[in-house]
Amino acid sequence: MLQRLQTLVRCMLALILLVALAGGLARAQRVDLPSLEVARQDGALTLDFSARLQLSKTVEDALQRGVPVYFTAQATLYRSRWYWRDERIARVTRSWRLAYQPLTSTWRVGVGAITQSYPSLTEALGVISRTSGWRLAELSQVDPDSRHYVEFAFQLDTSQLPSPMLIGLTGQADWQLGVERTVRVD
Repeated sequence: MLQRLQTLVRCMLALILLVALAGGLARAQRVDLPSLEVARQDGALTLDFSARLQLSKTVEDALQRGVPVYFTAQATLYRSRWYWRDERIARVTRSWRLAYQPLTSTWRVGVGAITQSYPSLTEALGVISRTSGWRLAELSQVDPDSRHYVEFAFQLDTSQLPSPMLIGLTGQADWQLGVERTVRVD
């Protein structure tokens, strides 16, 4: 009886250790958002953000094999209303394309039609993870007597991956990378 109890305790400890290790692996990929600010400047409401990205080994391997990866930031400005759903004033979206060029051993970041090369993945991710002066809405759209807030989301956009990679991708933690925040506009 005592031997069975000891075996059960060992199994429980092994299970707890396995869960702790799995939790540590899941945390290996994440997005931290240390800075998110909304400001009024040049007749507009602007957004500044800074994120820290840590990619999983699976995403880095896909990048090393030449698969382009897309990151998307979206900000939505709302006006609070007590009598109905909050009114959406403006929504802006920005996408970055990150790809590795094996022939030149450089990382390319594209925003729209503009691309720039970087010598390392760290530098390329640094460009993707920071934006300042992003024009969210004109100040004429913002009612000074109402309360407003911004919902912000930054994520790895798996919908833009090549079609063969999308098969079986649903629910894989390696490709789930993102952060969401809400900020009041003062």
